Amino acid sequence: MIDQIKRSFAVAKKDMLIFYLKGPVVIMGLIFPFFLFLAFLIGRNLTGEQLFVGLTAMTAFFTATAVGPTIIPWECRGRTFERLITAPVSLTTVLLGDFQASLYFGLTITFAIAIPTIFYLSLGLEWAIFITATLLAVGTFSTMTVLFSSYPPTDVPADVMMLTSLVKFSLLFISGIFVPLEKLPSYGRLVSYVSPLTYYVDALRHSLGKGYLPLWIDLGMLVLFGMAFFFAGVTVHKRVLEKRFT
Repeated sequence: MIDQIKRSFAVAKKDMLIFYLKGPVVIMGLIFPFFLFLAFLIGRNLTGEQLFVGLTAMTAFFTATAVGPTIIPWECRGRTFERLITAPVSLTTVLLGDFQASLYFGLTITFAIAIPTIFYLSLGLEWAIFITATLLAVGTFSTMTVLFSSYPPTDVPADVMMLTSLVKFSLLFISGIFVPLEKLPSYGRLVSYVSPLTYYVDALRHSLGKGYLPLWIDLGMLVLFGMAFFFAGVTVHKRVLEKRFT
């Protein structure tokens, strides 16, 4: 068990060295959310708290989901995935390493942007709630990439990116960033509950003394989503593994 965890760190280190500066990762993880935030900001009379919640939630969501979906397609295209899974590591260990690569990227960028923003806007927030919610949320979004990368079993990263972008944008617009949960109609709130981003946005509002759902529900749902995404991703990966080599 401990050996497999150590090997997952080695896989994560390899992913960080090879994939962090890939063009699609930089575009979807850094440049695109920046311009999306500008579109969210310009022309709207937003408070500092609304800016902080929108900026932090979009940064965490896009950075944590930028790396993971494309790793295995790139590995398959370069014929290195075959060597990786024939090494003394299990497929679950490889996926755990990919998860960590997304986690470290998401946490680093999110905290690097959110913490200076907190001081710049002079926000008084509950740090324990902010840090706990961000750790759980970035972890959940990272496990989501394990599921994203599982299907279709392709060696074309663009195919995975297209499907991933469709899902991410659908979740973004129903998650209470642009319209708070309490202002959504009842059917809109029901739809928003299928998105893990909804619970992170609400938890961030709790850190500012607000929030719509109870905090324990926000944090608990992030944990449940994270576990479900990872185990579903591992299951699908195992079922389609042979198709990656045909």
